[in-house]
Amino acid sequence: MAKITRKPAPRKAAVPKKKAKAATAKPKPAKKSLKAIRPWTPAEVREVFSRFQKANPEPRGELEHVNPFTLLVAVVLSAQATDAGVNKATRALFEIADTPQKMLDLGEERLRDYIKTIGLYRTKARNVIALSAKLLSDFGGEVPRTRAEIESLPGAGRKTANVVLNMAFGEHTMAVDTHVFRVGNRTGLAPGKMPLEVELGLEKVIPAEFMLHAHHWLILHGRYTCLARKPRCEVCLINDLCRWPEKTV
Repeated sequence: MAKITRKPAPRKAAVPKKKAKAATAKPKPAKKSLKAIRPWTPAEVREVFSRFQKANPEPRGELEHVNPFTLLVAVVLSAQATDAGVNKATRALFEIADTPQKMLDLGEERLRDYIKTIGLYRTKARNVIALSAKLLSDFGGEVPRTRAEIESLPGAGRKTANVVLNMAFGEHTMAVDTHVFRVGNRTGLAPGKMPLEVELGLEKVIPAEFMLHAHHWLILHGRYTCLARKPRCEVCLINDLCRWPEKTV
């Protein structure tokens, strides 16, 4: 019987593997910690606030009020709310309740009707009634003039106390809200992980002659120029001095 031989099947040609594309994008440099960035010199800090002063000699807070009590109430209501939203609610409220006694006479339920467009209005109404009662029982119906006493009022914290002391009584306090916190860190003026750290840092570096209006200048700068998402570096008064590594000019 004839021997049958089978030819091996031809091997398929190996398909050459595609070469990986050479990486062209350069790795992004690691962000510098603001703590590691060159600190501001006293002359630079003075220059910054001189520019703010020249551009806006008499800055004003945007919360509408008629006396220290209504300022206190407005600041308490402004937590996690916009000044514009608070003003819209308080214009009518302050026409009929501009003292602690009138606020108590109004009562919590009616107060809620005035401020129901403001976030957390139920809690805030409860606090405003409670602080009005405490002002009458402990402070003769007057807003106290020390930070500790203001902080003892329901709904009032350190920022509230600093705003009231500055705007109502002309104290050289630094109220650190979200805007001041951002500007202090982003510019490198007063880096800090907590608002108190930024507050104390700003008080340390800002010359006394600018302290009365300093927190207003910084708030307005953060609200209208040094925005959280798209800072307007091209129109910033201090862009040549700012230490922010990501500034666009």
